[in-house]
Amino acid sequence: MERPMMGMTSMMPTMPAAPAMNMMMMPRCTIEMEKCKGGMMMTCTADSAMATGMMQNLCQMMSGGMISCCMMMNGAAMMTCNLTMGMCKCEMTESGMCITCTSGDEACCKMIQACCDSMMAMMASGCTCCVCMNGMPMCCGTC
Repeated sequence: MERPMMGMTSMMPTMPAAPAMNMMMMPRCTIEMEKCKGGMMMTCTADSAMATGMMQNLCQMMSGGMISCCMMMNGAAMMTCNLTMGMCKCEMTESGMCITCTSGDEACCKMIQACCDSMMAMMASGCTCCVCMNGMPMCCGTC
């Protein structure tokens, strides 16, 4: 017989092992967004020294990457802004980091500021913002 185990009811097929889950705790913070000349500015402030250090280390590791913000409510993504239309830079502050996204192009500046307006409105209505760099979550917080 080519397949001796075929048809035997006493043998249960084995279930494949669950895939390894890549999970990471991301720092909770307070996020303030505001429009500035040429674009927008986001300030992420953490309460604890450990959260601040983790956020700053993640930012340094991923520096120069694409910044995106995912607005979430009850665990579901409501909107994602990929801030690819401008230059984004991340600066360390005493209690977190400050991300500035600006563009010299007037149309791109309007897009960045429109994203800022939308995200501020969603956070004011109860959404949580997850700030990512190159797809890696840097911090998560509310206003």
